[in-house]
Order: sequence, then structure tokens, then C-alpha cells
Amino acid sequence: MKRIFLLLALAPTLLFAQNKGFTLNGKIAGLPDGSEVKLTSANEGSALLAKGTAKGGAFQLTGKLEEPGLYYLTVGKEQPQHIYLENAAIKVNGQAKELKTMKVEGSTAHTDFEAFRDRFNPLVGELQATMAKAERSQDAAEQANLSRRFDSLKNVVNTEVGKYISARPASYVSPFLLFITAQILEDPTVMEQRFNQLSEPVRNSQIGKSLAGFIADTKIGAIGTDAPDFTQNDVTGNPVKLSSLRGKYVLVDFWASWCKPCRMENPNVVAAYQKYNPKNFTVLGVSLDRDKDAWVKAIEKDGLSWTQVSDLKFWNNEAAAIYKVQAIPQNFLVDPNGKIVGKNLRGAALDAKLEELLK
Repeated sequence: MKRIFLLLALAPTLLFAQNKGFTLNGKIAGLPDGSEVKLTSANEGSALLAKGTAKGGAFQLTGKLEEPGLYYLTVGKEQPQHIYLENAAIKVNGQAKELKTMKVEGSTAHTDFEAFRDRFNPLVGELQATMAKAERSQDAAEQANLSRRFDSLKNVVNTEVGKYISARPASYVSPFLLFITAQILEDPTVMEQRFNQLSEPVRNSQIGKSLAGFIADTKIGAIGTDAPDFTQNDVTGNPVKLSSLRGKYVLVDFWASWCKPCRMENPNVVAAYQKYNPKNFTVLGVSLDRDKDAWVKAIEKDGLSWTQVSDLKFWNNEAAAIYKVQAIPQNFLVDPNGKIVGKNLRGAALDAKLEELLK
């Protein structure tokens, strides 16, 4: 009972501590008196959070955050530096000409951010360098080696992301990391599993809710997810539903008569259809045309003998909107159970995937 009364007595003090905001005290050697010091958002727009003036290299900035987040600390005319702020007493020490090595104390979030930066910046740098070298290379063997190296590095990144999230489920830097590595790892189902590992306060934070929405959007059309159903009319005006083809492997192929890369890819799709149609494979063409005559003529000229549908709404095609198609040609391979098992398969890649599935 005495312990309960003690906690009740401390409650107002604890509440005040949680709501008091942050105080950032800095000491930067070599900083001229009168230099402006400011904190701005690292997000688009660079909104000002706090500003002050340095004297004797010292300054103090105060404010209040809804949640920990990434900001820029700008000191005089020096290059802005990232700092992960939280509502706490924070100290910054460094040299004006060596701000990259400044020391930040008092912010657990910034400590987590430094761990992220130290581990992942070199990996991402190596990934980018490997990709750039592969794009410049004219040697097929070297390109193959670089491609294997790239895939190996992606696997390392994937493993390290998993380790980081497992070690820091209550860190606000964890959802930040998942955002940053999304374009590298690309699998929204794995991202969702890692998101679900995060603590409830982090999941319900602003960055957590943004990440949840991003994952939900990214899952649409992703490999391993259910193919969203849709209905559009064929060239004779009869409605065709994607799910009516359930039981077959279906290539949902987004294209248009006016799209030159689509027309160049069509012979590869025709070859795949002729080879694998007897083995439970078909194609559902979805055209982003708006001129029916041009659409029908392209079907006839390219020899597209499978079912073709369109709502003739051009880039506002409703099926394309569901699948978040931003460019064509684009395709999604759906298995007999309605799961997406491949996407953007072209040329030899389409044949190889169908051979793997239908051998």
C-alpha cells in the first residue's frame, strides 16, 4: 500500500517530465559569436522547429515534439547535420569544421540512429557502386558476377534489417529503417511482419501509421499476395472477371496500342501463350486505350488471341488504378489459387518462370 501511495505521489512529476519537451545544449568550438543555430525538419519543406544564437561556441535550443524524429541541426554556415531528436535533455559537442564527428548525448533515438547509419550506410553505398559498375560494364561475365554480388549484398541488408528490428522494437528509428530499405528489399509481406514486431506506441506513432499505410499500398500487386479482382468488358462488350479464370495460371498484361514498348513485347507474350496455353496458362490483356478501333486493330495486327478487356479510360483505367500501374508494359502472373507469383516478367524471364511453374 505504501508503494502505491508513493507512485501516486510521483505521478504528477512523471507526467510533467514526459510533457516538458526537449532542451538541446550545444558547445561547438570555433563557432563565431552571433552565428545562427537552428533545427529544421528533415522532411520536405524543412519546417523550422527552433533557432537561437551562439556565444562563445555555446547555444541552447528548446521545443516540444509529438514524437522522436529526424531533424537537421544547422550551425552557422556549416553543412547541416542529422540529429534524431526526442523530448529529453540533449548535449551536442564538436568542432565547427568537423561537425560530421559531433557527439550527441541524451537522445536514445539518436544513439539508435547512429547504429543504423554506421551499419547500413556502407552497405547501401556498396550496393549503389555495384549497380553502377554493372550498368557500365559491357562484359556479360562481369555483369553476371556483379549481379550475383548485388543479390548477395541485398541478402546481407535483409538479414541486418531483421536483426535491427528484433533488437529495437521500441525504437522510433525502426520504422524509419523499414522505410529507408523498402526500395532495396521490396517484399511488403516481410516488411509487414517486421512492422508487427514493433511496440504498440511505435506502431501507433505518426511514422508508424505512415509506414502501415505504405505497407498496405505496397502489398497491392505484390508477389505472395492475393490478386485484386476486377471486371471489365471485352472487345464485344461482354464483362470479364479476373476471378472467372481461377484454376489457371493467368498473366494479367497491362498494355496499349499506342505504347511502343508494349507492342515490342507482344511477340514474347504470343510465344509464351502458344507454348504454355496447353499447360493451363492463359493471358488476360488489359488495355489502357481510349480509342476502341485502335485497340482492336492492334490486337489483330499483333496476333493476340487471348481475352482482351478495357474500359477505354486511358490512364484512368480502373483495373490499372487498383494495381497501381504507373507505367506500361506491366504484368502480374497469378497462380490457379489467385495468388500473385510473379510480376514484370518479360522476354526470357517470362518463359523461364512459366517453365519453372509448369514443367
